[in-house]
Amino acid sequence: MSDVLQNCEEKMQKSVESLKTDYDGLRTGRASAAVLDKIRVDYYGQPTPINQVATVSVPEARSIVIQPWDKSVLPAIEKAILTSDLGLPPNNDGKLIRLVFPSLTEDRRKQLAKTAKATAENSRISIRNIRREGMDELKKLSKGGDISEDQQKDMENKLQKMTDTYIAKIGQTADAKEKEIMEI
Repeated sequence: MSDVLQNCEEKMQKSVESLKTDYDGLRTGRASAAVLDKIRVDYYGQPTPINQVATVSVPEARSIVIQPWDKSVLPAIEKAILTSDLGLPPNNDGKLIRLVFPSLTEDRRKQLAKTAKATAENSRISIRNIRREGMDELKKLSKGGDISEDQQKDMENKLQKMTDTYIAKIGQTADAKEKEIMEI
């Protein structure tokens, strides 16, 4: 019976982690190596993450430096960045690639904030769906005679409190990301 609550909590935790991962890939005016996580480089015929073929560093607030361990992969990294949806032109000096993040316009900030809110709302919906599935599971256990009605009500209350906690975590994460986006 507590397996239902534990299962729901694990799923809710994964939803919050997924939101954070999505936010890491959301490009703001500040440089973050996480924006490169989804970009794959053709390395000897295999799609490989950039951080597995090069050192990625953030020396300044608005730039990323990519220094490949093998100089022959430099053109492949440049091509992967150009074909990605990152929207940043790579500066290749023959030894390393530098990505410079321009300041965001007010319209672009608002657009990114709107995207962040929509992503957070999708995570909230996911949490509520997990709660609904958990409630259905508890009702099945009660009807099957595995738990009493009192146990069912108690576990439903715990599930609701857990849901409220995770929705609050999503709200805090979304507020922090929106604040980061709107910084000048």
